[in-house]
Amino acid sequence: MNIKKSILLRARIAFLFVVLFAVAVVIKTGHIQFVEGEKWAKMGERISFDYKRVKATRGNIYSDNGSLLATSLPFYKIAFDASLPKEEVFNKGVDSLAYHLSRFFKDKSREDYRRMLIDARRSHKQYIILNRKRIDYQDKKMMMDWPIFREGRLRGGAIFEKVDVRYHPFSNLSSRTIGFINENDKGAGLEFSFDKQLGGQDGYAYYQKISGGIWKPVYDANNVKAVDGLDLQTTLDINLQDVAETALHKAMVQHDADDGLVAVMEVATGEIKAISNLSSDGHGGFYEKFNFAAAGLFEPGSTFKLVTMIALLEDTNMELSDSIDVGDGEFTFYNKTVRDHEDHGLGTVTIKEAFEHSSNVAMAKLVDKHFGLHPQKFVDYIDQLKLSQPLGIQIVGEPTPKIKRPGQKGWSGISLPWMAYGYGFEITPLHTLALYNAVANNGKMIKPVFVRAIKHADEDETKFETEVINNSICSDKTLDQLRLLLEGVVENGTAKNIKGTHYRIAGKTGTAQILDKGRYTKKYVTSFVGYFPAHEPKYSAMVMIKNPRGWYQYGSSVAAPVFKEIADNIYARDINLHQPMDIKKFTKTDVLPVIRAGNQQELTMLCNELGVSNHSLTENEWVRSSRSGNGVNWKKAIEGKGVVPDVKGMTFRDAIYLLEKSGLNVFYEGKGRVQDQSIAAGARVSKGDRIYIRLN
Repeated sequence: MNIKKSILLRARIAFLFVVLFAVAVVIKTGHIQFVEGEKWAKMGERISFDYKRVKATRGNIYSDNGSLLATSLPFYKIAFDASLPKEEVFNKGVDSLAYHLSRFFKDKSREDYRRMLIDARRSHKQYIILNRKRIDYQDKKMMMDWPIFREGRLRGGAIFEKVDVRYHPFSNLSSRTIGFINENDKGAGLEFSFDKQLGGQDGYAYYQKISGGIWKPVYDANNVKAVDGLDLQTTLDINLQDVAETALHKAMVQHDADDGLVAVMEVATGEIKAISNLSSDGHGGFYEKFNFAAAGLFEPGSTFKLVTMIALLEDTNMELSDSIDVGDGEFTFYNKTVRDHEDHGLGTVTIKEAFEHSSNVAMAKLVDKHFGLHPQKFVDYIDQLKLSQPLGIQIVGEPTPKIKRPGQKGWSGISLPWMAYGYGFEITPLHTLALYNAVANNGKMIKPVFVRAIKHADEDETKFETEVINNSICSDKTLDQLRLLLEGVVENGTAKNIKGTHYRIAGKTGTAQILDKGRYTKKYVTSFVGYFPAHEPKYSAMVMIKNPRGWYQYGSSVAAPVFKEIADNIYARDINLHQPMDIKKFTKTDVLPVIRAGNQQELTMLCNELGVSNHSLTENEWVRSSRSGNGVNWKKAIEGKGVVPDVKGMTFRDAIYLLEKSGLNVFYEGKGRVQDQSIAAGARVSKGDRIYIRLN
């Protein structure tokens, strides 16, 4: 076979394969179209249409008095179905619509928007996002009056897709406690802990997938409407929260601290009225990044000495008046030295004085003496006080306290003396607060409460009652001694710098070194925890500030003043905390009430009510008083048409009535009764004259 025939044969074979392949394509196409057409059409419809989840509107979070702490505000994303408007409507309004879009969003020129709209129209696009900026409801109402859009959803093509955005009216106030939840359903605080209730029940809507991979909502009778979420009413007092956060922030700035927290609790109910957690941002500012009060584990330091005293008073015959020698403030246990912060030590003192001055040596020696051979007995008291297990609070993420136990790895001879003054284990600040609150609450330990009720409109769906953790933390005798100790700390001990004048505070300071990589550093966690007023406690509170810098690094000088500032503000605002004055102490039977001048009828009625003898020497409506023995006489006051009245001694109400009645323009300063007037009584009045009066 020559070369020509070989090439020709190969060409014919190749052509045959091409023809066969073309025939196969035609046959397969026909089979798909006519035999399997219905199957593929249904599959295409399933791919192009789908039911998608429609998020329910999230419930609101309120403070204790109904102030809004968190809500979902409706915002909108604007899109356009260019295939819906009629040709005449589109051509007539496209220029004007492009102008409005450009003027409102300020991101593109009028011509750019015009080109976008026309291109979408020519391409028959059923969904194009005009701008990704969110607009509010008022903006939406305004846009619905724009050209083309005013024709409505089905004839104008405007698509306003609702997007709920979480909004906090009080900005960052208690933001970590209120919390958040992100798109991945992860979060923190109440938003995350009550997500099921707040989130409601999502609905489903029919969507069509169009060019560009975009899903466009389609109205369908089978759409399932979303059920909005329930509301939370928290226990937070927004005014007290502001006070607490401000006081903490001021101290954090003053001491250049790393982290800090404040928690205020109502003694009888356990309701958390304020909670703030601040951390340094490294640039001189502070923000809430973690809920240290509820989820942080810390060595409590000297605030734990209350537990030590409970164990000692309950398990021994020890009295507060017993003496103990702490020497020069140093004592060695198993080659480890325990030190007091007092220079040169306290020497021999009573146990009460040792507690008031927060002696580490005294607590360590007492615990080693009474529990050294049976350390488990001391740990048992920690268990009985519910300090070794989570409190079970309403915020998810509470950790389990880390309590060392005899026989476990890491337990040594020094472990028990260290525990006596709050080292070698970790608990949350809320554990400490709950214990001190129990002392204020007649020994009853209750769980901290953050949410009072889950509500639907004004109706309670679920109400959270006060939950008792421990009915009695100790005997009544021990409880009385504990109160005496805690009041003594403020009256005579480490916290006497916050000793009050109008009410008494009971509490305990704490200063603990920070453990870093297994070694204690020269950095401290300072704290103060207590309750007030001490005679009839209504609030307990805890303040903790980590790593304060500068000269002041103890709980008495860093944390305690924050507690006092908060307590003073609460005391000033709550009149129910004030003790009534002794009327007999301030009442004098031989002193007449202040009666100087005014309307005779009103003054006569007042004197008759008070049992003061009074006699009238004039029938005039306006009078001045003069004393006559144990009574008063009424004399005519200067007043009349065209003259300046004598208003000295009158109340502001009476004075301004008479002066304006005389045609004078009145200007005043101060408050109380009129002390001086700028124009003498009896002078002639010209219309429009000004008179100045000073009240005192």
